[in-house]
Formats: sequence, structure tokens, C-alpha cells
Amino acid sequence: MPQRPALPDVALDQLFRSARTVHAFQPEPVSDETLHALYDLLKWGPTAFNAQPARFVFVRSPEAKARLKPALSSGNQAQTEAAAVSVIVAQDKRFQEHLPTQFPVYDAKPLFDGNADLAQATAFRNSSLQGAYLILAARALGLDAGPQSGFNPAAVEAAFFPDGRYSVNFIVNLGVADPAGIHPRGPRLSFEQVAEIV
Repeated sequence: MPQRPALPDVALDQLFRSARTVHAFQPEPVSDETLHALYDLLKWGPTAFNAQPARFVFVRSPEAKARLKPALSSGNQAQTEAAAVSVIVAQDKRFQEHLPTQFPVYDAKPLFDGNADLAQATAFRNSSLQGAYLILAARALGLDAGPQSGFNPAAVEAAFFPDGRYSVNFIVNLGVADPAGIHPRGPRLSFEQVAEIV
């Protein structure tokens, strides 16, 4: 199979080079159709054993935002309230129950049923990947994203996952950026500082 052409610069800019972590949003709604399109993109990102352990709660209504607010650090409350949608990226502690249909190559479920540490590490690593896919899918659809980890996990879980099956990984605010809340781009480490070709 020949190598596919690179995406044009305008797409690379939108996904990476011009994108910013957003801390302020304009009052523009995000529709159900857009949220479905967002998931329909991110779901194709690879996960180990095709496990797909991430679970997503799209917090949009004023009532749901009010449930989320007390769990947030004070510095994250205003931006979360202003965002059209705040996505709780969680992980399913029993993701392996879906492996027989999602990974039919062989029976991988017993690997995780008998090894809680492996199951937890797999759920965390791969739900983190899926959260990153969510950010890129949002940018691809023209939305801005503001991921955050400033919250009380136990409070989020008590408010949204009281049965204990899911645990929160991080939260991503989505919407249309308010230019007044976009900070200058922070520096990035160079290739030579972080990578080597061997």
C-alpha cells in the first residue's frame, strides 16, 4: 500500500500548530449532531485489544453543570461554566466485558478478569488515548478544547458515577473560543531534547 499524502498545512494548523488550550468561550451552543459526529470520529482511534475503555459524559445542561461545579478547582469553574459542553472522560473498570464482541480474535477477557493491576493500567492508558482523540476530533470539527485536571475526582464520581463502575480520568471543555481567553503559545521542547533515532 503506497504512503498516503500528508494533510495540507491548513489541516495541520487546525489540529496542532494553531490550536490552543482554551480558557474562555463564546456563548455558542454545540448540537447533539455535533457531539454524535465527534464520537463517530474519535471511536476509530486505536486502543489495546480494541478495548475502548473510555466513557464520555457530555455535561451541557445548567442542571448538570451545577452538579459538576462544586468538584472543580476555583480556577476552572468560570471556564467550565462558559463552555458549551464539558466532557467528563472516564474509564470503565469492567471494560473487558465487551472484549468478546470488540476483540473476537481470541478470548482476551480472562487476561483482565484475573489481573486487576493490568485491567486498571489498560483502562487508564487507553481512556487517556481516547480523551486525546476526542480533543483532535473536536478540533477537526471546528471546535476549541480546554482539557483540565483541576478537579476533585471523588466529587465528580459521587455526582456522576455513584455506582462505582466508572472512574474519572480528566475533563475537556468544548465550544467556540473567546479570543480574549487565548494565551500566547507556550514553548515546546526540541526534538533533540526529547527524542533520538536509533
